[in-house]
Amino acid sequence: MEVVHGALRDNIPGYSMAHYSPKLEYLPVMLRRYRSTNVDLQHMPADHAMFLAASDVPLAITFHNYVLDAWMRRYSSPVQKLHYATDLRYFIKQALHKADTVTAVSQFTADLVGKDLGYGGDIHVIPNGVDEELFKPRNDGRRDARGKVRVLFSGNPTRRKGVQWLKEIADQLPAQVELFVTQGLRAHRKIFSGSSMYCVGAVPHKDMPALYRDVDMVLSCTVREGMPLSIIEAMACGLPVVASDCSSLPELIDHGKGGFLCGVGDVPDFVKRIGQLADSPGLRREMGLYNRHKVESCFTLSGMIDAYRMLFDDML
Repeated sequence: MEVVHGALRDNIPGYSMAHYSPKLEYLPVMLRRYRSTNVDLQHMPADHAMFLAASDVPLAITFHNYVLDAWMRRYSSPVQKLHYATDLRYFIKQALHKADTVTAVSQFTADLVGKDLGYGGDIHVIPNGVDEELFKPRNDGRRDARGKVRVLFSGNPTRRKGVQWLKEIADQLPAQVELFVTQGLRAHRKIFSGSSMYCVGAVPHKDMPALYRDVDMVLSCTVREGMPLSIIEAMACGLPVVASDCSSLPELIDHGKGGFLCGVGDVPDFVKRIGQLADSPGLRREMGLYNRHKVESCFTLSGMIDAYRMLFDDML
């Protein structure tokens, strides 16, 4: 989320970001001190817009993800379940009421918001985009000469990201496959490392291009994504993706062309598809090239920025 808004700040004249401690979200009424009326337009995530938005300034809200629906309860803690069903649901409904324009980062997210909250207004879909000049493939051929096949899981170690299946997947992978797992910048617990799975710690976003170029494919056993930047970045770097067949991921990954989509929590299928790619450098290259072209066509940073710029211009 911060990466997307930071890109808008860096590329749209006059766009600025107000920073506050995440701890204030535990007492969101305190966020009102960050309201600003000395602006022409407000753009913010939906979660706490009812507290941050000034009433006399046009407001655009963006849904970067949505987790309040009943299906997500099985992957939420008791505290999260209570929060999602009560105050956060109320906050978001109030934000929708106040907003002049609503956007979502995927069609899945837009449809789910409309259905779960009974929202009948227009939701503009603006997919996340990445800098395809920064995130680009490795072209020196050293991946294939390495011997071992490296798989990367990137994200915070949460149940929503599917961390509960990682060790089981890693334990069943072929001997020539290594699974590398990032810690996530917001993680408070260390991911298990063992003979078949290696935790590389928290990796700053600026170092991610080099990490993608040092692996052979990406794994995402998630249960819910809005429009994951990590997957788009990996695709831009020419990597195939093995991911859950859920939420927005089918909008990114064309099954059998740019990777494989597996049932949520279907460990044997994840292992099978990773092994299939591990056995075929040619298939990895073919799928990676397909993904690179898809990003260039549909998920570029410039395309995302242009879409938001046009939206903001229409609101003023």
